[in-house]
Amino acid sequence: MEALLQNFFNFAIYREVFPFLLRGLWTTVWLSLLVIPTGIITGLALALVVTQTQRRWLRILVAIYIDFFRAFPPLVLLILIYFGAPFLGLELPKLAAVAIGFMLNNSSYYCEVFRAGIESVPGGQMEAARSTGLTRLQTIGYVIVPQATRNVLPDLVGNSIEVIKLTTIASVVALPELLRVARDAQSLVYNPSPIVLAALMYLALLWPLVRILSRLEHKSRAIS
Repeated sequence: MEALLQNFFNFAIYREVFPFLLRGLWTTVWLSLLVIPTGIITGLALALVVTQTQRRWLRILVAIYIDFFRAFPPLVLLILIYFGAPFLGLELPKLAAVAIGFMLNNSSYYCEVFRAGIESVPGGQMEAARSTGLTRLQTIGYVIVPQATRNVLPDLVGNSIEVIKLTTIASVVALPELLRVARDAQSLVYNPSPIVLAALMYLALLWPLVRILSRLEHKSRAIS
């Protein structure tokens, strides 16, 4: 038991590395605040293309995009973007490479969520809104999208939680997010306690979101 505490729950090491891990946590937070809205906006745009366009070839292209990036490993995607871009004459900053990689990966998942939400809105809503004088674009923005978002809000929150956890792969390009800082601290103190502390900080960050997700799911089931 003593060995377990010394190697995983060493409070002396916790106090020593906590300020460094706190900076890593801040990086994780602002990175999440960047990549989640980007993924949501891009995913919504793709979902609108799939559900609203009459051009079959465009729907096929979006479907290929979605299937490809849902199947492609996000870690490999990030490595290809960051380390492969220089061979194309592009020197991408770490943050730009991470943002592009997450946008490509996350938008494919958010697109499917929004598509399901848009298709859950009764078709008569479009005709009813158009009959009041709204244009098609206004109807989509003021009537269809708000209802679709409300219908799939638990899925959006759940997907966003997964995105936050996925930010750990940014460490592959040496972006100093929480896990990267914890691993660096572990190599300095020769003890895995920083990794455990990082896990506890992730838990503290995500626990409120998980509780919100649970309440949304319960409310959704109660309404249905």
